[in-house]
Parts: sequence; C-alpha cells; structure tokens
Amino acid sequence: MVVAASALSAGSVRPPSLWLREHIAAIAIDSNNAAPVLHSSQVSPAIAGLDLWDIWPIQNEDGSVADIAGGSLWMILSAPRSDDPDMRHSVARIRLLQRIGTEWVDCGEVFPDGFTPGSREWSGSAFIAPNSRAVHCYFTAAGRRGDSSNDFEQRLFHSRGELSLLAEQPRIANWSKPALVVENDGTYYVDLTKDQGQPGLIRGFRDPFWLCDPADGRSYILFTGSVDDAATKYSGVVGIAASNGGGAFEGFDLLPPLISAVGVANELERPHLMVRDGLYYLFWSSQSSIFAPDAPKAPSGLYGMVADRLLGTYRPLNGTGLVVANPPAEPYQAYCWQVTEAQDGKLEIVSFVDYWDLGGKPKPIAAQEKRKHFGGTIAPSVFLEIEGDQTKLVGG
Repeated sequence: MVVAASALSAGSVRPPSLWLREHIAAIAIDSNNAAPVLHSSQVSPAIAGLDLWDIWPIQNEDGSVADIAGGSLWMILSAPRSDDPDMRHSVARIRLLQRIGTEWVDCGEVFPDGFTPGSREWSGSAFIAPNSRAVHCYFTAAGRRGDSSNDFEQRLFHSRGELSLLAEQPRIANWSKPALVVENDGTYYVDLTKDQGQPGLIRGFRDPFWLCDPADGRSYILFTGSVDDAATKYSGVVGIAASNGGGAFEGFDLLPPLISAVGVANELERPHLMVRDGLYYLFWSSQSSIFAPDAPKAPSGLYGMVADRLLGTYRPLNGTGLVVANPPAEPYQAYCWQVTEAQDGKLEIVSFVDYWDLGGKPKPIAAQEKRKHFGGTIAPSVFLEIEGDQTKLVGG
C-alpha cells in the first residue's frame, strides 16, 4: 500500500537521532571491527588505465542485489589515471561493471557523453523494477555542465534506462532525460548555491540512496547532507526525502535530517539502509580527517545505527556506531563501504582501495607519492554478522 503524502504528519517526523562525542569516545578497534591489512596480491587494477572508487550495486526494490545474467551489475565512479589521484573527483564518470563470482568485467560508461547536467558525476544508487528491464539510477550532478570552475554545488537527479543483454556485456541504454529529484531550498539543509564549504570540508547534498519502506510501501531518498549551524563547520547529517505522489520517481519532499553529527563530523557519506529481522540498519562512511579537531578521534571506517522504524529513533551499532575500521597499521587503506546481503545470513561489504601500503607513514601529500600509494581499484570483500544492535567481522 502506498501512503499519500498527507500521511506523514508532523508527529510522525522525529528530531534527528544524534551521533555524539561520547559514542565516538567509546570506540575501541579490535578483531570484531578491524579489517585485515591488504597485501600486494590483493590489489590490482580492475580496469587498466582507470582509477575506480565509490561502488554500488543495482538492487531489487527490496534492497537485495539483483541477479542479472548469471551475476550482478554494479556502478562505480571512474576517471583516467592522472599524476595526482585526488584530481579524479573533478572528472568523475559513472561506469557499469558486471560481477560474476569474484571477477569484474568492464561494461563501459553508464551515461552517454554530455548527457548528465553536472560537470562531473558523483555517487548514487540504482534499482531494477520488478518483472522488467527498467533500471532507475539516482546520482549526484556535481557542478554545472559547461562550467569549468569545478565548484562543489551538488544536485540529486534520476534517470530511467533499459537494460539490454543482447551484446557480449550487459549495457543500459535509452536513458530518460535526467530529472531533478528534489529541490534544496535551504529549509533543512545548507543551500549549496550560497555555502559550499572548502576543500576538505565541503558541504553536502549528494549520494542519493533510493529505498522503499516495507512498512508503508512508500519511496524515500537518503543522502549526505549538511545543515546551517553558525557554531561549527562540522555539520554533517544523513538527510531524507519522502515521495509526495507528484511523480513516480522524482516527486520527493525534504524532511528534517534523520541522523545528525553536528559539532562532531563534517561528512556522513554514502548513506544506505537495509531492513533485516524487522530492524532498520542505516550505514555510512566517514574519513578520520572529517571529525572536529576538538572531538574524540575516530578511524576512517564504516559506521551505522539501527532503529525499529525508518524515521527512528536510531541508536549507534555496538554502542559507538563503528562497524568496520581500517586497521591501525594501514589507517587509510580502504573507503566507501557498501553493505549487501550475502549467503548464510552474513553481510558482504564492498569498498575500494584508497591509500595503502604506507607502513605507518602519514597520508601522502606530494602527487608522486599519492600516485604510488593510491589503489584506485575494488578492495577484497569483508563479511559481517549482525544481531540486533551488535556486529562483528567474520570470515568469508
């Protein structure tokens, strides 16, 4: 049953759930949450000549990974390898990969050249409609097409394509004109036409993750957001928008943030959610560098909270929010963890290789050293068991 927009009464929207300094102060890295150190045999380019990073699967409407052509299809950000890997964000394009077992096959860029409205394409989500080959892609348009300033404006768009399995590799074609998912008017989230932050501390309105709440059949979008708070530059939140019935896939209205880390962290990136055993598990990634200088220190890692209903209230997993941390010996080795269902009740977590094999040295600054240590490829999966509010890493 699809719930009409009016059913979201003011009383059903709660204040944001808080990720607090005391949660972070209680973090301890141990065998339950520390990923293993990567070795050279595990790091090799998935596609020659390209850097790859943020990755997400094409899912079914229930959030499971779609079984397509004997495997699964994934979208990933890509850019030609350059002298400075940090420049990849300025030319990012979304690419399609086919996964069969542990092998990844390149299926080319998702969208045609010049098709999307931004100067580059940033992360999002995708799902395939049931009993059809209609693929819906939600993505971030960063900047404006034709504008070479590479500013940090971010807008959320949707496009529908048709999956074709006739060629050697799957492809998606006949994309509909990208449509704006929701207008950010500055009511709940920082208006990025007025305040975009600065490199290293940019404001957020990106990473749209579509989901259908099984409790009411209604569509929602989660996203990385920032709020306007004069007291701090560290104003990261997980934002949410609810479908309003005005359009099948683009008609959404903004709601107040779902999770707030104001005063604690600047970015809660790539939020995504799964419903499991009647509980709502919401995950995101945060870098160690984005926590407030006067806040407790936290590792680059996958974090999460759990609630009994979509709109909360959420409580931190493991009492702290930490689910997976980079190992202390290699604190920058991976990033942007995506949680999916696996076999035997486990969860599989896919990420990309960031700055690795540093041997205890700080994250590199010089372009040559960055190039030497940046992986820019898909990391080996790690696996998770989850029960109630507790998680632990397990073998695959």
